[in-house]
Amino acid sequence: MPRPDPAAPRRPADAAPPDSVGAMARRLLDPAHLADLGRRSLATLKEQGPEQLWRDVIFRVGLAFHHDGWRHRADIPLRRELKRQRAENRQGPCVSIVVPVYEPPAGFFRQMLASVQRQTYQNWQLVLVDASAAPYKAARAAAQGDARILYKKVENGGIAQNTTAGFAAAEGDYITLLDHDDVLYPNALYECVQTIQNTGADFVYSDEIVLSEDLKRLGGYHFKPDFAPDSLRGCNYITHLAMFSRALLEKAGAAEYADYDGAQDHELFLRLTERARHIEHIKKVLYIWRGHAGSTAAGMQAKPYAVKAGVRAVDAQLERLGMPGSAEPVTGAPGAIRVRYELTGTPLVSVLIPNKDHIGDLGRCLQSLYKNAGYEHFEVLVLENNSTEAATFAYYEALPAKYPRCRVIKYEGAFNFAAINNLGAAAAKGEHLLLLNNDIEILSPGFVRELLSYSQRPDVGAVGAKLCYPDDTIQHAGVLLGINGSAGHSHKGYPRGAVGDLYRLVTAQNYMAVTGACLMTKRSLYTAAGGLDGENFAVAYNDVDYCLKLWEQGLVNVYTPWAEAYHYESKSRGLDTRPENAARYAREKAAFYAKYKRYIDNYDPYYNPHFNNLFENFGLK
Repeated sequence: MPRPDPAAPRRPADAAPPDSVGAMARRLLDPAHLADLGRRSLATLKEQGPEQLWRDVIFRVGLAFHHDGWRHRADIPLRRELKRQRAENRQGPCVSIVVPVYEPPAGFFRQMLASVQRQTYQNWQLVLVDASAAPYKAARAAAQGDARILYKKVENGGIAQNTTAGFAAAEGDYITLLDHDDVLYPNALYECVQTIQNTGADFVYSDEIVLSEDLKRLGGYHFKPDFAPDSLRGCNYITHLAMFSRALLEKAGAAEYADYDGAQDHELFLRLTERARHIEHIKKVLYIWRGHAGSTAAGMQAKPYAVKAGVRAVDAQLERLGMPGSAEPVTGAPGAIRVRYELTGTPLVSVLIPNKDHIGDLGRCLQSLYKNAGYEHFEVLVLENNSTEAATFAYYEALPAKYPRCRVIKYEGAFNFAAINNLGAAAAKGEHLLLLNNDIEILSPGFVRELLSYSQRPDVGAVGAKLCYPDDTIQHAGVLLGINGSAGHSHKGYPRGAVGDLYRLVTAQNYMAVTGACLMTKRSLYTAAGGLDGENFAVAYNDVDYCLKLWEQGLVNVYTPWAEAYHYESKSRGLDTRPENAARYAREKAAFYAKYKRYIDNYDPYYNPHFNNLFENFGLK
């Protein structure tokens, strides 16, 4: 899958502009910064040697002045690491590298071949499946010069069928795929085998980069999340490098693979991950995807038939898994896929809306809900909390006549978002609960139906929506743990129409949590979890805490961009600027960190250690 903004891999065009060179220079020359830089440089020199220190200098200069050409070098292993790996001569399974060959430029093929022969892990077999019109001389010659290379001439049945022939010829215990014009990092097989041996994984994949035709200019990076089933249905974010056991391939079956030319890898990974016993993501760049005319790395527009094949691949998985629904391409994002899940019944949805005065906000919320729900079987509980204006209570009196199935429940006591929603849940009659702030204005038709289509799935815990500020920038597109020592919102500040990193803003995504400003969940799950924790997280983090409880049970939490709303954030209670509010927030943040430091300190599995944890912008660390 191509990076959505290949012209600006570090800082996409839809992100905030970079600092000026002058501002960056002033920051670089700050005495405190220089002192810290000196300490870290000495530590790097002592622990990793001069080569790594020089790389850090080059990398930081490139990062400071937004020079994309240097950035991809960060994950290239040190020469001494490679020397150690070769000397170690790790014993492990034979890995078959399957390469479909079809008349590649000679230079590209030589670079691919050299990258395999330079691997620090030695127990490999290279399977060259040649579908060229005439035997490709360089491929046949390579096999004659190296006993580890198997050359097989086949009729050209398309890349999927040719790859299937490679699977049949492969003799290794593990199999990986390599395009005839791409390049492996020298430690690629070593890292994969080491991970397999250390974890028992039967499917592993790594991060990757896209380089220009001459392998000198960065065209994009794919810093990926850990395995996320909804994200994988949205696009093939796994791509390269992926390695899997022969036993897993046989269990999943390769027969259908040949029917999905252009999206064959996506289809294969969907089937393999369904059956995999243990999936591991190696958070290192191990693969170079060469971008050139005709390559999918340069954009899915190069192969429009691949888009249709990807949709069919996702439809096939839905059928295999017994998930009623259908896939369709996302307009304006080639390679991105939307799944429309069918509703399997008509369960009652209870919408819980805490409110204090602000009847203008509440009225806008209710009007947009009833207009755009796209689903009739819902009730609304307005959770009244300490309103003081007479107009508010007069408005409440008129609600049942104006909005069917709408009633008011009174909560007495100081503002406690968790306790207020718990009261509403106790009074609700629905099988599903939709927590909804009163400062939400629903924009997309079918809003409730879209959330319910995910919430009804037995594997789903909580479902969140795409929330935007009124200035049409992103406020919430999923929650990332670890941002500034607690949590932050994915892609916050991006334009509303942006596609995001790896299409995250236009495809359904798995995250550890979603915001309680708009969160749907099953009533049974909410009850079993004891609702929101009003004792430790009265106002902040109660939603994230609830989602993490579900995630730790093995459920997935989902963000869907197809339920979209404006969020006029915190209008009812204001921002936490008063001393008592700031003190409460500090207490709740400390409690949250104490409870979930194992996630906060070790990076969210749906983010990536290559990204910084100071902002939610997917900028480099």
